Amino acid sequence: MPSRSSARLAALTVAAVCSAASAVVLTSPAHADAVRIHDIQGTTRISPFAGQKVTDVPGIVTATRTYGSSRGFWLQDPSPDDNPATSEGVFVFTGSTPKVAVGDSVTVTGTVSEYVPGGASSGNQSLTEITKPTVTTVSTGNPVPAPVVIDAKSVPDAYTPAGDTAANGSINGLTLDPAQYALDYYESLEGMNVQVENTRVVTGTDPYSELWVTVKPWEHRNRRGGTVYGSYDSQNTGRLQIQSLGATADFPKANVGDTLEGTTTGPLDFNQFGGYTLVASELGTLKSGGLERETTRQQSARELAVATYNVENLDPSDKTFDQHAAAIVNNLQSPDIVSLEEIQDDNGATDDGTVDASVTVNKLIDAIVAAGGPKYDWRSINPVNDQDGGEPGGNIRQVFLFNPERVSFVDRAGGDSTTAVGVTKENGKAELTVSPGRIDPSNAAWQASRKPLVGQFVFHGKTVFVIGNHLISKGGDQPLTAQYQPVTRGSEIQRHAQATEVNTFVKDILKIQKNANVIALGDMNDFEFSGTAKIMEGDGELWSAIKSLPRSERYTYDYQGNEQVLDQILISPAIRRGCDFEYDSVHINSEFHDQISDHDPQVLRFRP
Repeated sequence: MPSRSSARLAALTVAAVCSAASAVVLTSPAHADAVRIHDIQGTTRISPFAGQKVTDVPGIVTATRTYGSSRGFWLQDPSPDDNPATSEGVFVFTGSTPKVAVGDSVTVTGTVSEYVPGGASSGNQSLTEITKPTVTTVSTGNPVPAPVVIDAKSVPDAYTPAGDTAANGSINGLTLDPAQYALDYYESLEGMNVQVENTRVVTGTDPYSELWVTVKPWEHRNRRGGTVYGSYDSQNTGRLQIQSLGATADFPKANVGDTLEGTTTGPLDFNQFGGYTLVASELGTLKSGGLERETTRQQSARELAVATYNVENLDPSDKTFDQHAAAIVNNLQSPDIVSLEEIQDDNGATDDGTVDASVTVNKLIDAIVAAGGPKYDWRSINPVNDQDGGEPGGNIRQVFLFNPERVSFVDRAGGDSTTAVGVTKENGKAELTVSPGRIDPSNAAWQASRKPLVGQFVFHGKTVFVIGNHLISKGGDQPLTAQYQPVTRGSEIQRHAQATEVNTFVKDILKIQKNANVIALGDMNDFEFSGTAKIMEGDGELWSAIKSLPRSERYTYDYQGNEQVLDQILISPAIRRGCDFEYDSVHINSEFHDQISDHDPQVLRFRP
């Protein structure tokens, strides 16, 4: 594999913790009383032989991995037992280029290992392997065991059993029930030769030459070909990651809605970045679904258009300014206010104390003008160096762009990185004490995270308060394929505290002026059905406007085959109930392999 992907590919399997000893290839007959692969795999996720040496395990080589640090081969028993819970395949880690070929009949002597990709703290399931192997070739040119066909009929609708309470909620020790649970079904095929046919792509090709397909064409499908993640109980059982044992250059560049025509065949692996993965020795042919980027409608003269857009660590060295500008002007139709997330300082990830982002922002504004858009003005507050999380040295922050020909900004001096914005009453109306300002920046809720940016705008004589957010990420949460079920979402603790702070600030505004126009928007890093969203909504102080869309259209991000909501625009009662509003999730990035950000922008139009 080319070097640009080798680091990621190495992390996908067990190489980091297994011995790098090369396999020794001998030629002699196999022992008749050898332990079989299904004995090693057993009926749970943990091998009954874990940590033990096994001798002369027979099988046929079905595939070899010759790149990265996770080199080895997959071995499958051509004489399976009659227990559907026991896999007939296993990965043999050699640590160097394996000296066997597909179709070789071999026996393997080595140590059975249970490896947790990503480490125990990740919560991942374990992967059964044979390490430190001695390999004996019996014969060559044998037919590979026929692949098990994975399709809509074979994959159960229930995703996972509940974990064993006596084992802290782990499913590792539970007897597999592949007819009842999807995760058990996939586990029962771990290391085996499998096949999918005519599958639709539900996450486009990423920079690591991976994509996701579904074997269940109608499972929570939306009109653009994706699979929607609409609740914590809708994990979408038909999703499967696809990698290739071939060259990166040959991997298809797929978008959501495309299909892999014909058969895709290879061993079923398990890795840190997505769980069960078909590592293809044979890839289907890509057929385009013709997906096109969306364009929202232009706001009318009396409508205020407010957008949120995560521009993914934008700094002056990036080559995407013209593309972001074209997206804002053409796809978003030049909103009146754009709340940007992940604007980096003027030298990007260089960690030298620079915090100002004037160069970054003005380069984007100039590109917007060149694309035919308005000359936006802007407001922001520089963070304290290295205190807001994100890429070290990047000092990401939220920035308000606004079209001064359509909307004005109310400037009130005194807002800085450490001063908390407040709300006062003037002539019976709510007013900010500083504008722009930041919500309680010294509060522990914002430790190593972005502080919300608050601004006061005026449109046709009406005041609109805008709160730009970028809540702490979901990094560190257990994956959907974790050994602990239900999974633990540890990042929620801080995100819930942040949502509480935002809701409290909105309450301060509405206590003074119950009909105030308040918008809280941005990358919330959580779903519209999440506890985070419910806390921010409170007792009706805010409402996530993406819920005005049909359920199948609620997504802003595509992760591991699940289209989901991370970016939201929440609105106060005056906007929700007192005026007409229109919400649009504008899909220009998340579904495409050539994305300029991993987030789709969101647009709200309403009449204050």
